[in-house]
Amino acid sequence: MRLNQNTMLLGKKVVLVPYTSEHVPRYHEWMKSEELQRLTASEPLTLEQEYAMQRSWREDADKCTFIVLDAEKWQAQPGATEESCMVGDVNLFLTDLEDPTLGEIEVMIAEPSSRGKGLGTEAVLAMLSYGVTTLGLTKFEAKIGQENEPSIRMFQKLHFEQVAASSIFQEVTLRLTVSESEHQWLLEQTSHVEEKPYRDGSAEPC
Repeated sequence: MRLNQNTMLLGKKVVLVPYTSEHVPRYHEWMKSEELQRLTASEPLTLEQEYAMQRSWREDADKCTFIVLDAEKWQAQPGATEESCMVGDVNLFLTDLEDPTLGEIEVMIAEPSSRGKGLGTEAVLAMLSYGVTTLGLTKFEAKIGQENEPSIRMFQKLHFEQVAASSIFQEVTLRLTVSESEHQWLLEQTSHVEEKPYRDGSAEPC
């Protein structure tokens, strides 16, 4: 999505940056993992296919993605490359043509050493807030593999409720409707997150 290509979201534990071509090699290495392929229901791609996928994520109006950086590592090492600080990604899919206020959210903390530290939680909260304030979303769904209990628990802590389970796809669907009170709660949870221009607003060269 071009809307977020010049946007960076700065939190305490994570920094969210647009998915650019410089992130592709690290991302490609992650997705060789059979565990991540299973958890994300993904097929392995060639590096060339991964670059093409990155371009489509930037261009497609119904996909919004940020790469998740470890904020501590990123801020502690001036001049560190973003690729060296990458820990995962967080995505929104706006694929329900009948309901433009609904977004499907996904998060992946790909680095095993970065899991269980709250990075995924802050990344999801920042993305929910961005979805509400910038994209005009009021409902979110998360589709998670039934065996991925840590992810299910995390979304439940963020007020998502299970609304469906599929034995065929072996996944559960959780939903959050952003009422006035939920919106207030979300604003409180993300009051520390700063939105800043990414690379001084310069767009990535094609």
